[in-house]
Amino acid sequence: MLEISRLTTDQESSPAPPLKKAAQTLVLPIKGMTCATCSTRLERVLNKILGVVKSQVNLASEQANITFDPQQTSPQRFYQAITQAGFSVPLEGMEFHIGGMTCATCSTRLEKVFSRLTGVSEVTVNLATERALLKAPAGMLPPAAVIAAAQRAGFTATPLSNQSEKRNQDETEKIAEEQREWNQLLLAILLTLPLALPMLLMPFDIHADLPAGIQFLLATPVQFWVGRRFYKGAYRSLRGGSANMDVLVVLGTSAAWGLSTWNTLVPGTGSDLYFEASAMVMTLILLGKRLEGRAKRSAASAIRALMALQPGIARIEREGKILEVPIEQVAKGNSVLVRAGERVPVDGVILEGYSQLDESLITGESLPVSRGEGETITGGSINGGGLLRVRATTVGAESTLARIIRLVEDAQASKAPVQKLVDRVAHVFVPVVVALALLTFAGWWWLEGSTDTAFIAAISVLVIACPCALGLATPTALMVGTGVAARYGILIRDAVALERAQNTNTVVFDKTGTLTEGQPTLVEILAVGGISEETLLQWVASAQQGSEHSLAKAVLAKAQGLPLHPPRDFHSLPGRGLRAQVQDRTLIIGNLRLMREHQVDVTSLSVRAQGLEESGHTLMWVAEINSAAPLLGVLAVTDPIKKTAPQAIAALRAQGLTTMILSGDNPRAAQAVADKVGIDQVIAEVLPEDKAAHIQALRTKGCHVAMIGDGVNDAPALAAADVGMAMGTGTDVAMEAAGITLMRGEPTLVAAALSISQATYHKIRQNLFWAFIYNVIAIPLAASGMLSPVIAGAAMALSSVSVVSNSLLLRRWQPEN
Repeated sequence: MLEISRLTTDQESSPAPPLKKAAQTLVLPIKGMTCATCSTRLERVLNKILGVVKSQVNLASEQANITFDPQQTSPQRFYQAITQAGFSVPLEGMEFHIGGMTCATCSTRLEKVFSRLTGVSEVTVNLATERALLKAPAGMLPPAAVIAAAQRAGFTATPLSNQSEKRNQDETEKIAEEQREWNQLLLAILLTLPLALPMLLMPFDIHADLPAGIQFLLATPVQFWVGRRFYKGAYRSLRGGSANMDVLVVLGTSAAWGLSTWNTLVPGTGSDLYFEASAMVMTLILLGKRLEGRAKRSAASAIRALMALQPGIARIEREGKILEVPIEQVAKGNSVLVRAGERVPVDGVILEGYSQLDESLITGESLPVSRGEGETITGGSINGGGLLRVRATTVGAESTLARIIRLVEDAQASKAPVQKLVDRVAHVFVPVVVALALLTFAGWWWLEGSTDTAFIAAISVLVIACPCALGLATPTALMVGTGVAARYGILIRDAVALERAQNTNTVVFDKTGTLTEGQPTLVEILAVGGISEETLLQWVASAQQGSEHSLAKAVLAKAQGLPLHPPRDFHSLPGRGLRAQVQDRTLIIGNLRLMREHQVDVTSLSVRAQGLEESGHTLMWVAEINSAAPLLGVLAVTDPIKKTAPQAIAALRAQGLTTMILSGDNPRAAQAVADKVGIDQVIAEVLPEDKAAHIQALRTKGCHVAMIGDGVNDAPALAAADVGMAMGTGTDVAMEAAGITLMRGEPTLVAAALSISQATYHKIRQNLFWAFIYNVIAIPLAASGMLSPVIAGAAMALSSVSVVSNSLLLRRWQPEN
């Protein structure tokens, strides 16, 4: 069963502080962020907390990903720091069924117990319904803490709200919030249109100015009621000791509204009114924010699609009955029924039934796969035709789908190294813009002596500057790119792996299980010294009973039906073979390196062995230690090459990449595979512990190396490469060491992974270029008086929308066939 572990370390060239074993990772939703300045400021605040190893705040996903030592700090401390910085963590409701209550005293006592839990802001325990409702900041109160508190108080607590209900509730709340914001925007448009109409009619020489009092009445609700979100954001930002986009919007529009109000209410002070500018700027920015929000929601669609794969209900067999229970209540070992057309709720093994399963949204493979009794299935796949009875093997947070979701969420929350430059710019962006606005005002006033011209230019500078586009450039591209990759079965761990993948110029493959099927078959036995082939097979199979190697499985499969002897004094010799005692013989079984180490003469079989190696066979030499004629024979094993391997190598070479094989097999067998699939270079007879050194040597020569493997012995090489890619059909150790996991064991996914990495990073560069160039061009234009505040506000609103929309174009990416 595929498992993908969530790592908390990062692969950046500048290493983060080492994590203690007790380190935990917490993901908190954040409300109140409006631009890159907000996210960088909050990140600095969180990183200053004692015990925080690393925090990353993502503007696009509106989340904070915090790795911390629970012995030095706690989630409550993060909640306080976030609140003090002017942001908030939204509350979530948790409902439990309470067992053991007998009277009102019980419910009252339990309310007191729950109210003392960290983060709990509201508790209601209902004796009649035997339910408890708790509210706490999202991510701060694990259900296990509530259950433990209830047990200490003498009661039982069972979570009631299942994942499906929670998703539906979150979705409903988001839709309701969006509808409120659209309603506010519609009101702003209705109030602003009469103010904008005279300006729109002026090119036709039609003058229809509204009275000052009417303009005041129309503009004021837009400024302070519809635009109150900007005032709140500006207040929180300034209270936290920094300034963000909201500060720029509030300064610009408030100045325009304030001067206009002064001229309206105090006769003789001036006749110029800028109500239409303040209202239109506020309305246009709100419109941009709504469009930006919709685009960001589209960018996050991949995660929602993965979450939608998790059924909320499972049917389990219990005491002869079929019960429908929330998915959280399914335990390991439960018997689960899956009807035709339903999604499989858990990872498991089929106990009874046969069906075709659609695993496309998990593996990216569009064709249904056949599954029958004894085979493993993955939660989230769709049962095609038959009724299945499944024994649950992994449930909840440890299931394959849950791990995939966490991995994609981690990738989307991570920061690309180039984002560091953006963060430094965002840190000083608003103060610099305010200073430029003041210089603009002073410059125009000194040059022309006109406060009107100076005022308009200064306001334009304030409202056209956009740190939002800078803040969204990287995370939105990452969200879309990693989401699209996941749809095709490519799981990218973080932005660092993505950046390194797109720089790859050398691709190194392990042979067995990566380019070959990994299911070797014993095809020929050559025995010497007067013993029969059957006897040699019997001895070798007896010794191999202590090995988990794929070659051992091939020997044991061939020896079925033969009486085997239990091996004694078994020793695995990594990269060489094994030594074991069978009856009264001490046998060594392995490659030529092992024979040379024991000075075994293999001359009698060397010619026939060479022919087998040149045809791509892997050889297992067999010898008896302390014997006058130690060589007993050789066994030839073949491992079929994957059908798609030549296509995969051709695709990589078409991209101009160098391809290599790094294998522990003999040179002739490795070269035979390389010739069949079209690989450029071969490095053979490499011990597992030396693979990493070979990868490092390539990097020293200037190669940007992607290593592809699937076994435990590949893990050091995967970690040593610029980016490691693990086959999802391989071992968990390999996947933990890799930056990219390929859900299907298809070599063609390697080229696809490099392609989506290049496409995503290309979008990041595009976004950053346009975000920087926009501000570089727009601010001087506004300062020179060439842009009105209204046009500046529209440009500012559209800059963020254009960046997110450009990222959304990644959704059209598809792997080449």
